[in-house]
Amino acid sequence: MAKILLVEDNDTAAEFVKTWLTAERHVVEIARDGQEALEFLRMAEFDVILLDLNLPHLSGFEVLKQFRKAGKKTPVIMVTSSSSVIDKEVTLDGGADDYLTKPYELAELSARIRVQLRRQAQSVSGELSMAGIVLYPERMKVTRDGLPVDLPPKEFSLLEFFMRNPDRVFSAEAIMNRLWSLDSESGTNAFRTTLARLRRRLNLEEGDTLIETVHGAGYRMNSNR
Repeated sequence: MAKILLVEDNDTAAEFVKTWLTAERHVVEIARDGQEALEFLRMAEFDVILLDLNLPHLSGFEVLKQFRKAGKKTPVIMVTSSSSVIDKEVTLDGGADDYLTKPYELAELSARIRVQLRRQAQSVSGELSMAGIVLYPERMKVTRDGLPVDLPPKEFSLLEFFMRNPDRVFSAEAIMNRLWSLDSESGTNAFRTTLARLRRRLNLEEGDTLIETVHGAGYRMNSNR
């Protein structure tokens, strides 16, 4: 699961790609011009950015330039209808991590995204293990003490987030910012309900500190539990 910013000014194409990526368990935000893209990037953190080169108001290349100038390292896949070698060279030299030419197959897009996620963390395609819990990201499978744990997608994503960020405290808002879309109507009560269900499915009794509530600060998963 990744949080993806899709920057695309064609509404039909944007919704088509969003539907595909959402079916692959990604959270997708859509920006329809370069200025809106920069606003999204100021508001939230993303795992991958799909950036169209030709955008109204501010070109994709200018968005990329400003984003990299700010010191941001998020992988950027530039998307364009141009197959020019020069355009590819300029874009990659300007800080893009990959280049995809329209029209493209959605399966290829998914593969490119997986490559960027693997480059960020080698464990993306492998298992995560902590306190008797083993999580297999690509298979959406979880076991605890060798026994299978059936988790719905939102609870699975929440557990994966905690296991990728052990011992770090996150507020409910920060976690929702990563796992829920920005236009989601779910509030912190929805997050707490999801967390409570996750704890029950993992058979965590009240007071168990594996997934701990840090009063006044947020929540964390303790790796030394």
